[in-house]
Amino acid sequence: MNYKKFFTLLTFLIGCIFQAQTLHLYGGSNQDQYLGCLNCDTFDKNSIWNTYGDYGNVSSSKSIWNSYGNYGSSYSTYSPWSSYASYPPAIVDQEGNFYGYLTLNTFKSDRSELGLAIALYKNYDAIRKDISGWYDQLFR
Repeated sequence: MNYKKFFTLLTFLIGCIFQAQTLHLYGGSNQDQYLGCLNCDTFDKNSIWNTYGDYGNVSSSKSIWNSYGNYGSSYSTYSPWSSYASYPPAIVDQEGNFYGYLTLNTFKSDRSELGLAIALYKNYDAIRKDISGWYDQLFR
């Protein structure tokens, strides 16, 4: 597959679908822990793509990119990157509309199948090594 064409198409689709919708992640057993903005730009302090913020920093306890944290470990029940997660992050917009759970767990009901979620599922390990580079590929 031609990845450049794939990412160009994915970027176009993301732009069309999420133009007016800001999507947020909420984690924990009650989805009461804010984990950042899924589709905000790299300068937004709440963005998962801002490597200097709480939600995009690979060392932050609130980041899905922290491979040692509750919300980023491949073994945590709260992480999107665990194939067995019982409580993965929920994706919601600013009005509280639910877009599914961000999770590799294919057995989790209401698993998100948004284009952005699928791109994250396939590339999360590479993304955490180059968060801003992947932001540019996915959104620009």
